[in-house]
Amino acid sequence: MNINIKENETSSFTQEEKTSEITLDLFGMTCANCARRIETGLSKVPGVEEARVNFGRETAFVRFKDPIEPSELFSKVESLGYSAKWHSENNYKETEELHKKERSKLRSRFLISLLFTAPLFYSMVSHFSFLEFLPNPKLLMHPWVQFLLAFPVQFWIGFPFYKSAFRAIKNGSANMDVLVSLGTSAAFGYSFILSLLKGKQQGDILFSSLWIEGAHIHSLPPLYYETSAVLLCFILAGKWMETEAKGKSSSAIQTLLELKPETARIKKEEIWSEIPTEYVKKGDILQVRPGEKFPVDGVVTEGFSSVDESMLTGESLPLDKKKDSQVFGGTVNGNGNLIIQAVSVGSETVLASIIKTVEEAQSSKAPIQKIADKISAVFVPVVILISLFNFLLWFFFLEAGNLGSALEKSIAILVIACPCALGLATPISILVGTGKAAGQGILFRNSEVLETAASLNLIAFDKTGTITEGNPSVTDYRFVGDGSELLSFSASAESASSHPLGKAIVSFVKAKGLPVHSPENLQTIPGLGITSQVNENNIKIGKLEFFDRKENFPKDLLEISNSWEKEGKTVVWARSENPGVVNSNGTARPSASAPGSTVNSTVDGDLGAPTWIIFSIEDTIRKNAKSALKKLDSLGIETLLLTGDHLSVAESISSKVGIKNVHASLLPKDKAEIVSDLQAEGKIVGMTGDGINDSPALAKADVGIAMGTGTGVAIETAGVVLVKGDLEKIAEAILIAKATTGNIRQNFFWALAYNTLGIPIAAAGLLAPWIAGAMMAFSSVSVVLNALRLRKKDIR
Repeated sequence: MNINIKENETSSFTQEEKTSEITLDLFGMTCANCARRIETGLSKVPGVEEARVNFGRETAFVRFKDPIEPSELFSKVESLGYSAKWHSENNYKETEELHKKERSKLRSRFLISLLFTAPLFYSMVSHFSFLEFLPNPKLLMHPWVQFLLAFPVQFWIGFPFYKSAFRAIKNGSANMDVLVSLGTSAAFGYSFILSLLKGKQQGDILFSSLWIEGAHIHSLPPLYYETSAVLLCFILAGKWMETEAKGKSSSAIQTLLELKPETARIKKEEIWSEIPTEYVKKGDILQVRPGEKFPVDGVVTEGFSSVDESMLTGESLPLDKKKDSQVFGGTVNGNGNLIIQAVSVGSETVLASIIKTVEEAQSSKAPIQKIADKISAVFVPVVILISLFNFLLWFFFLEAGNLGSALEKSIAILVIACPCALGLATPISILVGTGKAAGQGILFRNSEVLETAASLNLIAFDKTGTITEGNPSVTDYRFVGDGSELLSFSASAESASSHPLGKAIVSFVKAKGLPVHSPENLQTIPGLGITSQVNENNIKIGKLEFFDRKENFPKDLLEISNSWEKEGKTVVWARSENPGVVNSNGTARPSASAPGSTVNSTVDGDLGAPTWIIFSIEDTIRKNAKSALKKLDSLGIETLLLTGDHLSVAESISSKVGIKNVHASLLPKDKAEIVSDLQAEGKIVGMTGDGINDSPALAKADVGIAMGTGTGVAIETAGVVLVKGDLEKIAEAILIAKATTGNIRQNFFWALAYNTLGIPIAAAGLLAPWIAGAMMAFSSVSVVLNALRLRKKDIR
């Protein structure tokens, strides 16, 4: 088994101290309290300097001093009631399979609980006045039938809640599972005692009267079997949905891992052979053929090619690579054969650093989700003490010796304290709020993201694919000569090229309905351009540097080209040697200076003088980008542009859409670091992006917002997804988040108000358990009705 331990060495004047870092995969956590318990436990292990547990990723990061044995960390986790194993890229699939099995088991337990709970739920709702028309089989009202249905839900399906509650109490804390276990046990236990007492009174020895439809069954005091079963089923459904969400977030990491090829072609004793990428070492010589991914970071030693680095920079244009150029693992080689020397391998590559950044930043617990646990930490012990004190008071003083009366009053306190409404407060509002958002093309991943989105005060934007469309296209052109013929010739020459700029020219010309011919004698000069023949015309197209400086370039075209470049646009030149497109005196046909027409320029020379055309190519701005940013400004949210593109391009784009702050020429880790710096200043930061290169920043941000038209990694990493890539939906998402979090806080108030009001009444003996149950049910109804108001709320 490969163990992923990273060692760091720090020197001092007297000694050298060595520290190690290790990441563990964790199993068995059910809530954020579990993560806190493991984190606290690991921190107490002698030698451990830092322990951080990521509940969402189900991992633990531990930094410790040697010579501590990593096995001690495993033992500590196991002593807390959980399990752990090594975390590394090599066993990632194995770990994911184990987590999938856990999710599958949880799903099965929920479905089984639903099977047993449905009849109990039906027997309850069929008594509502507005549902009196529903048939109500008397069999479902029999106490022992209800007992048989509720028992497996309470003690088999509900066992993990008891287990978690025991762990919490053992560690000196109280979480929601303690409250759930306490409340459901009180309801179930009370119902069971009533069933026994009534059965004994009527001579009904358990199952002997199971099929009797006597009136004594209906004379029983109200039972609460359905209360405990329905509550456990609902909470279990919430936990299942939570684990499914965590599973989806981990698929982003899997996609990133798949960017690295499984094998590498390495040179050993003048022979090329393939080996697993994980065995490549620094200094190895590798061959990367056209269309293949680079297995590691390295330096080109031979060859020339254009490389697609969009997964790193987000820019759609490939970069030329030649001798001494840097290449990065996971990027895609273009049309040339490259020989590289490995410089960074394994966990040291840029791709590995992206994966690590996403893993470390992906999951945290929002404050509003912690409210219920914080309340229960105080509320549960207080309720238990009140119930116990009340029992002793009635049994020894107020109704001395009356066990049944004292027990009934104490149970009433526990029933009224059952966290039905408290448990519903967050999920029901989240359900309604996220449903409303989904109907408007906005997907929230969880309540943490939704709450944080309501507090955003700064949003950073990627450029390519986010502010812009993400594809280079021809936005303007000028020519000297016959424009239609030059357009056709240029597109014909580029039709055999796979270069994005060439494709942009071909698409532009085809959209104009002009013919595109097959080129002849095509030659590609890597990094510069191409030459070919089209209908016996010699065509040369590429960068300005591709042409001989001795040529007589049209002065007006040079001026226009320079102005385009200053605006951050890419300029492509094309020349055609065709005497038929100039006048007999050797001058170009005059024209206005409107886009796509000839310029007033003179071409010196004879009838064979060349004619010229230049193309302005850029990534066009999204139509609603400017209005979207204006909406954010009206909400008081600051905006920022983070891009891997050049500063001139970034400033040009930002000035057009109204973004004042710009950071350019950034690598993925740079974007994440800027986000981190902004957070250190107290900013609540959102990050909007669409590419793999944005994933570290999306994960690091308080809220990651992905364009639904972007890459799968960005979508899975982000907390909010704009389905159609509509930037105006960002403002709507924030408004929905504000409305939903406000609704959640209202729900907490009503849930606690009923408990707070009901407990003293129950303690005074004025609240029978069945009335306590009714109040508890009414508190849940009020929470649901309040949440449903979100559906009709106007969000603009």
